[in-house]
Amino acid sequence: MNIFFISGALLVALLLVYLIYALLHAEDF
Repeated sequence: MNIFFISGALLVALLLVYLIYALLHAEDF
């Protein structure tokens, strides 16, 4: 496994979690 691939996958997963959280809590924005 390449370290850049692992860090990239973690970054994408974190971004997806943030987007889902933002969609579920849209009234706060």
